[in-house]
Amino acid sequence: MSSLECDVLIVGGGIAGLSLASALAPFSSVVLVEAEGTLGYHTSSRSARQLIPSYGPGPVLDLTRRTLDLLDGVQSSTGLPLTVPRAFLLIGTEDEVGAAMNGSMRRVPHAEALALCPQLRPDAFTAAAIDTDCVGTDTDLLLDYHRRRAGDDGVIILTGAEVTSARYDGAGWSVRAGYRPISAEVVVNAAGAWADGLADVCGVAPQGLVPLRRTAAIVTATHAPPVGTPMVAAADDAFYYRPDAEGILISPCEAEPAEPGDAQPHPGDVERLIDHLGTVTDLGITGVVRAWTGLRTQRASGLPVVGFDAAHPGFFWLAGQGGYGFQTSSGIAELATILLTGADPEDLGADPVRIRAAAEALRPA
Repeated sequence: MSSLECDVLIVGGGIAGLSLASALAPFSSVVLVEAEGTLGYHTSSRSARQLIPSYGPGPVLDLTRRTLDLLDGVQSSTGLPLTVPRAFLLIGTEDEVGAAMNGSMRRVPHAEALALCPQLRPDAFTAAAIDTDCVGTDTDLLLDYHRRRAGDDGVIILTGAEVTSARYDGAGWSVRAGYRPISAEVVVNAAGAWADGLADVCGVAPQGLVPLRRTAAIVTATHAPPVGTPMVAAADDAFYYRPDAEGILISPCEAEPAEPGDAQPHPGDVERLIDHLGTVTDLGITGVVRAWTGLRTQRASGLPVVGFDAAHPGFFWLAGQGGYGFQTSSGIAELATILLTGADPEDLGADPVRIRAAAEALRPA
């Protein structure tokens, strides 16, 4: 079989890979490969669907704000309802909330927090803070937007195409993905929990990326909060919950190291969370619709890794987004496009100072 030829081969069909494919396609020939039979199968399909401008370290906050600006532009030009306003309420003790506050969050009185989220028990917290700049996002619609935009600009997308071999000759890559040989000038590693494993296949040193479990469930309840009311999270990372069209989305917010794979909830995790929520709310949870576990992969610094590998100039990292994948996706895709093409940031409507700062903060080790 003849080899597919492209400028850039993107490995990974989650939000990172798809958003880059749609941003990069006007400038380069692109092939995207995904090991699973469907796109967005793992972490990208298991998101909390909340973009929080006050969630994460400084470089992540900057990328989140840029992502929200870019998504507003997409919504204005296409009419797609990609986001809806949904505030984020943080609760806990005075010390816990003070330590966890970030970005655009502001303190709110105890009575105001209860008025916003009357399902909370008054004695369950003593302090609260809110971020009203947050939005909920339709992740399926956003993934599909990037897929269609990439396809319209000529990106070839292959599913069921695991990368099994890769060789770099100093000028380009010879890769086998599934049954297809592919020749590319650059390989972009957007493989999520498998990113360090892909680096090994390519003969590139790993970045120390660790997949972390995060479980969630959709539950029914007697007193489910109306859609549009804030997402509520414990400042000590014990839980979060938010309204969902099917009931309530809940999570124990665990972050346990795990091997890359199709993660599943541990027995008892969801049940223990339901018991705990019964002590801090009067939601009155009545049943579990479904539960799942995703893997949030990050490096020790807690920052994503974006940029060319220092020892392998044909290998580009786009990984380690942790829990910030969707909320930084468009900003990171813009950054990666500029780094891959050498484009002038101003030609893409980007701030050169911000781009330089992000490139330095996220560069591979």
